[in-house]
Amino acid sequence: MPDKKRYSKVIAKQQSILFDIDDSPLQAEENPATPSIEDLNRESVLKRKAEEAAMKTQQSMRFISLGSGSSGNCAYIGTETQGVLIDAGVDSKKVFASLADNGIKPEMVKGVILTHDHGDHVRYAYSIARNNKHIRIYCTLRVLNGIFRRHSISRRLKEVHESIFKEIPFSLAGMQFTAFDVSHDGTDNAGFFVEYGTQHFAIATDLGCITERARFYMTKADYLMIEANYDSAMLDNGKYPEYLKNRIRADNGHLDNKVTAEFVANSCDERLKYVFLCHLSNDNNTPEIACRVVSEALKAKGRIVGTGEGLIDADSAAVQVVALPRFDNSRWFVLKK
Repeated sequence: MPDKKRYSKVIAKQQSILFDIDDSPLQAEENPATPSIEDLNRESVLKRKAEEAAMKTQQSMRFISLGSGSSGNCAYIGTETQGVLIDAGVDSKKVFASLADNGIKPEMVKGVILTHDHGDHVRYAYSIARNNKHIRIYCTLRVLNGIFRRHSISRRLKEVHESIFKEIPFSLAGMQFTAFDVSHDGTDNAGFFVEYGTQHFAIATDLGCITERARFYMTKADYLMIEANYDSAMLDNGKYPEYLKNRIRADNGHLDNKVTAEFVANSCDERLKYVFLCHLSNDNNTPEIACRVVSEALKAKGRIVGTGEGLIDADSAAVQVVALPRFDNSRWFVLKK
C-alpha cells in the first residue's frame, strides 16, 4: 500500500509549485514549446514583411461600366488578369468587344453576378454563359426564380447557376463578395461589397432608399457605385404618368440625386476615393445635374472633388465624382491602391 503521508506531501509540493504566485520562475515547470518574446517579435516582423511583399505584387483593381440605366446594365470589376461581370443587361457581343479593347479576354471573366431579376440587368445572362462554357451565373435562388417568373429565359440557366446568400461572403476571381439587402421592387434585390486586398468597392445599382445594411457596407467603401436616378424637379414636371412617378419616388423605387448626395457627403469618410453615379434616368436627370448635386454636397463638407479624368494618384485627398454613361462604355478606371 502506498505511503499516504508521503503522497499527500508530494501533491502539496506540486500545488505550491504550479499555483503559488509568490514562487520564483525557477520553481515553475519550464515549457520548451512556449515562444520567447524575441521569437514572437521576430515572427511579427516576418509576418509584416510578408504582407508588405504581397501588397507590392497585388494588382490594382480595374473597373469599367458597359451600360448603366433602364436600357441595360453591365460592369466589369477585377484586375488586369481576371474579374467578373456585375449584371448582364447589355448585349454580350458588345460586352466582350469592349473588354477585348481593354485587354480582357473572355477566359479572364470568371462569372456573372446578378443584383436582381429586372430585364435591364439579366436579359443576356444565359447567352453569356451559353457562349462561354467556363462562366457561371451567381445570384440568390429567389432571384433565379424571379427571372423565370418574369422573363422567357431558358430554363437551362439552372445548369449554370451558383447560389449565393446575403451576408455570407464568397470568393471569385481573386476577390471576396458579400451580398447585402437593398430596397427595390425586384425580387431579393442585392448590393455587393467587394474586397480585394486592402481595396473595397461597394455596388448598389437600384434602390429607393438607403437601408441600414446598405449603409453599413457602403460607408466602408473606397469606391462606391451608387444610383442617382432622378432630379426631383424634372420628375415632378416631366411627362411620366403619375403612377410611374410614384413608383420611382417610393422607398422601393429609385434614388433622388439629393438623397444620394446627402448620403455620400454625410456618411462616407476620407477613405472614399471614387463615387460612380449609376442608373441615371434618360428623361428625369442629366449627368451634369447629378454630378453637380453630389459634388456640391461633398464640397460643403470640406472635400476636394475631382471629375475622375486621367490616372488618379492613390494618395490624392480628392474624391472623384463620375456619372456613368447610359448607353456607352465608361473609360477604363485603374483604381490604385
